[in-house]
Amino acid sequence: MTDLREHHHPRLFDDHRWAVAGAVALYVSAAALMVWVAVGRSTLQPMDDWFRDLMVSIENGPLTFLAKVFNFAGGVWVTVPLRVGISAFLWIRRRWEWLTVWLASIVLSEASVTIFKALYDRPRPLDPLVETTGSAFPSGHAVAGAVTVVALVIIFLPAGPHRRIWELVAVGFAFFMAMSRTYLRAHWLTDVVAGTLLGAAAAVGIAALVQLWWLRYRGEIMVDA
Repeated sequence: MTDLREHHHPRLFDDHRWAVAGAVALYVSAAALMVWVAVGRSTLQPMDDWFRDLMVSIENGPLTFLAKVFNFAGGVWVTVPLRVGISAFLWIRRRWEWLTVWLASIVLSEASVTIFKALYDRPRPLDPLVETTGSAFPSGHAVAGAVTVVALVIIFLPAGPHRRIWELVAVGFAFFMAMSRTYLRAHWLTDVVAGTLLGAAAAVGIAALVQLWWLRYRGEIMVDA
């Protein structure tokens, strides 16, 4: 008995249980930080102030240019066309599981940003180097950067050791996106940490749930080779 759809629907993870555990760990970490910000912001603010001062102390032309490149990459002029283009490609190719992961991850992460920004209404750092709107916590750029790169790696690269390098690239991009927001004084450190955790958790969690559903469906409907 062989599932002929396996070739067309490669697994998103080697073991979805580890993916679920990873998503839970990311969400628990984000929740712990969010509770801390909500009830003990005064204890976190000195660290945020120190990190902001550190970023100010290393300001220079090349770093500012690079940070503004990341600012543009995480803005609507890049993210919206990219999201629409990837969605259209997956729709045309009829990759329904992948499309579900892509769209559901984006919707979940964007909803999280909108809700939590309204609830926390945290002021941004003073004197930002780029134009900012809305409240600070969590960072929308960090959420968008993390969910986008993590979801792209998951849906376009089959699970396995050969994907590790691209997973590290995704982590690196998410890290530098987060750091660029603090460098530009658009966000506090805790804003971008929470945003990165939420974005990564959305992509990993949704993908794990989709794979779990697919494995159950595949186990119920099998065809002979």
